[in-house]
This record gives sequence, structure tokens and C-alpha cells, in this order.
Amino acid sequence: MKLLTLRAARFSAFAAALLLTASCAKDSDQAAPLESTVSAEDQGAAEESAADLLNLVNAAAPETAASATGTEAEAGDLARVAGNCLTRTYDPATRTLTLDFGSVNCAGPNGRLRRGKIVAVFSPQLRQAGGTITVTLVDYYVNDRQHTGTRLYTNLGQGSYSLDVQGASIITPEGTAQWTSQRTYTRTAGFGTRALRDDAYSVTGTATGTNRKGVSYTATIEQPLMKSFAEGCARHFVAGTVRITNSKGKELLLNYDPAGTATCDNQASVTVNGQTRVITLP
Repeated sequence: MKLLTLRAARFSAFAAALLLTASCAKDSDQAAPLESTVSAEDQGAAEESAADLLNLVNAAAPETAASATGTEAEAGDLARVAGNCLTRTYDPATRTLTLDFGSVNCAGPNGRLRRGKIVAVFSPQLRQAGGTITVTLVDYYVNDRQHTGTRLYTNLGQGSYSLDVQGASIITPEGTAQWTSQRTYTRTAGFGTRALRDDAYSVTGTATGTNRKGVSYTATIEQPLMKSFAEGCARHFVAGTVRITNSKGKELLLNYDPAGTATCDNQASVTVNGQTRVITLP
């Protein structure tokens, strides 16, 4: 029985797409203002942070709340996600999981450099509806950017869950991005198995924040983001739209299904200042 197993690192494609909007806008005759693209970049980084943390916690979660050994995920998942330079501890008395990457950067399989600690506290229900996981970060850095804030994952049953992010930030040399967000991940396929390739999710929600330049923004999923983990589909959403607006009245719209076919491909579109362009996601 999967815990909250979205294997959300696959959602980093969302961040990559938003980052790509900046480069697309730069060579457009109707280029988006800098504050719009910075907001898109920072919101993409926020999505990637949430995805990465959940993926790590899923891979390291205990098999049972009462056991200090064993993980619910398949053997080897944690090493595949995080590499071999972290220390995992779980205290059954307090239902607290700690992932300690040490004080020196540790390179994971995807090249991401981490240091510091991720601390996850599980409620007694664990894998039951209503169960929660509260994730906090202790001197936690990714690629030398400090990540802060609290994430609350609530099990909604049938593999679905909500995510409430409060007081989160990523501190960079260019400034600090801050945000809060609420997301609902509704499972639409893959019930009751440990396999990944039969999973599918629908994602809704909003986020508000302040980008590195001090401009506030709102990111709203207007049409649910559809994610399939079938062969050839896992890298990108197959449908859905996200609108990002900022306090200066600027906005952009990212559409993962410009053809309206929900095809497993790497095509999306970006609409800026009334002009729409089809882009190829990395």
C-alpha cells in the first residue's frame, strides 16, 4: 500500500517548463516583463522543492510506524533518489524520520547537491485517510541555496493527498523567493499497487509568493494538471494550465496540452501579452 507515493521528483518537469518560459520570452517580440519571468522561475523552483522533498520522504518512510527498520518503498528506492551519502534514522516512539545529508554537499544521482537535514513527523494513522506528514528543514541546502519552511501532507485516502506549504523560502545570491501554497493531488489510476507506471494524478491548487526581486505573484492552476506515469509520459504533464500574475499586473499562461489531445509528448505553449508560442519542454 503506497504511503503518499506520487514519486514527485517527476514533477520537476513543471519547474523546467516554467524556467523555459523565461528564455522563450526573451526572444519574443512580445517579451514578458522581467518580473513576470522571475516569478515564473521562482514558482517553478518552489514546485521542484516540494516534489523533491516528498520523493525523499516517500523513499525513506518506515514500513510500519512501530518499526525502526525497513521502508515501505521498494528496496533501493532511497539510494536511487538520494544517493548513498545520507544517514536515515527513524524513532518509532515519536514517529520521527530524519534524513541527514551532513554538513558538506552530497551529490545525488541527478547531480543535485544537498546538505543539512530533512525531518518528517508522521501522525499515528500513517497510511490511513487523515494521516499527516509534517516536514521541516534544518540548515537544509540544495545546490548551495538554503530552503526553509514547513510542509504538511495530508492523506485523503485512495492514494490522494493535500499539500499545505507555509513560510517557505529559497535563499539565493540574487535574493530570497518566498511562498505559501495549497495543492490537492487526486489519484486517478494505480490504486493499491506498489508499481509506479500505472499511477496517474490530477493536480489543483494555488500559490502566492514574493519573487527574488521583491515582486509579489499568484500562481493558479486553472485547468487541473494531469500526470501519467505510463511509459513515455512521466517526464511532463499531459494536460492542464497554470496562470501566473504579479502585483504589477503582468501575467503569463502555461498550457501543457496546446493541441487538446492529452498526448504523452514534450509540447506546451506559453501565452504572454496575448501572444501564444508552442515550446518544447526539456
